[in-house]
Amino acid sequence: MELRYDTFYIGGEWVRPTTSRTITPVNASTEEPLGQVPEGAEADIDRAVAAARAAFDDPSGWASWEPARRAEVMERLADAIDRRADGFVDRVSAQNGMPVAVARQLETGYPSAVLRYYTSLARDAVFEETRPGLFGGSIEVRKVPVGVVAAIVPWNFPQALTMFKIAPAMATGCTLVIKPSPETVLDSYLLAEAVEEAGVPAGVVNIVPAGREVGAYLVAHPSVDKVAFTGSTAAGRAIAETCGRLLRPVTLELGGKSAAIVLDDADLDLTRIGEGLFGATLLNNGQTCFLGTRVLAPRSRYAEVVDAFTALAGSLTVGDASDAATQIGPMATARQRERVESYIAKGRGEGARLTTGGGRPDDLERGWFVQPTVFADVDNSAVIAQEEIFGPVLSLIPYDDVDDAVRIANDSDFGLGGTVWTADPERGAAVAHRVRTGTIGVNRYIPDPAAPFGGVKASGLGRELGPEGLTGYQQFQTVYR
Repeated sequence: MELRYDTFYIGGEWVRPTTSRTITPVNASTEEPLGQVPEGAEADIDRAVAAARAAFDDPSGWASWEPARRAEVMERLADAIDRRADGFVDRVSAQNGMPVAVARQLETGYPSAVLRYYTSLARDAVFEETRPGLFGGSIEVRKVPVGVVAAIVPWNFPQALTMFKIAPAMATGCTLVIKPSPETVLDSYLLAEAVEEAGVPAGVVNIVPAGREVGAYLVAHPSVDKVAFTGSTAAGRAIAETCGRLLRPVTLELGGKSAAIVLDDADLDLTRIGEGLFGATLLNNGQTCFLGTRVLAPRSRYAEVVDAFTALAGSLTVGDASDAATQIGPMATARQRERVESYIAKGRGEGARLTTGGGRPDDLERGWFVQPTVFADVDNSAVIAQEEIFGPVLSLIPYDDVDDAVRIANDSDFGLGGTVWTADPERGAAVAHRVRTGTIGVNRYIPDPAAPFGGVKASGLGRELGPEGLTGYQQFQTVYR
């Protein structure tokens, strides 16, 4: 895969960059360059925002269309994305190390499913209602699009998380400037091609790959009306400060350190639950914000739980992300591997018991690989239990009873995901209700497009997905009649 693109997709056209700066994405499995694309500068953001502004402010433009008419365009976009499924898989997998088996599920079928879901909502949406006034007359309540959206997307699920923003924004009549992460830019060109093929009106979707400083410029741009960001908590705090000063609406989906609570009646047979445990704790090489990387186990069965997770992690196939048999690929960057390895060193230093992993695979000389790693006998106050590692590292923490498990689960700065594992789903749901988190599953976990997704505490503000996801891209206007 040797690619070079020389343009950005702005205002429905492929335009030349304003500088000679470039981004060189690298294959995470081989450490080889994948190509080169221009790196956006402030002047490129200005052009993109101006295009989005013009498209939104056009009296007969996108925002004024009937929702069902917008839905027709969104349906064509979903079809165009599906036609590029193989390209998305290859590019995402090569850039961030996502195993192709995962990419086929979550970077192709899943994004188009999100788009089609919001297409159906747009067709059936009621954006206006009339109610009687308390003091006579009538009141017209309108849900109107918020305007130009700055969408900033991370590298771990670049297409899925882009669609979390594009789909509801388009459904409500907003226009967007999308800034992909420098680590995953090649797939954004495929998305731009799909947008063009689908006949999305000029300026509705604009894409400018760029780094953090240019992203900050986009967040503070005077012609942006709303910011939607997925990424680290540290970056989210900085964006929140800017948006707070500007009184600008913002949605933040940030980090996590979720708890996987194993109850004393849980089935630990990996032939039955192994796939579900893997998806809830180690998906995408551990580079997933909602994963239950704190595994809470009852003391009465602690040794069994340790054995089960040690066997699970030790059995996973580690290898090149392009291999269909690979379950754990490389970290996305050399810097990310260094970060994960520094946390493994902290775990050792804190006295946790390493049961498997802890190093680099002996048979993989190139690529940013880390062995799936399990630490037992971890105290919840330990660094590896409190800070997000973003790699294939699990911390197993014992608890005394259910009350103790809930206390430990809630003893975290984060609150994004979580799971409860039990033979009794009703009991599991009762425990889940007590965990302070934005989302949680019983014996499974996958963000469903039909349900709101997001976190509490340091895991963010606002919600994406579900009908609730529309509200972040709307504001209310009241007309007294």
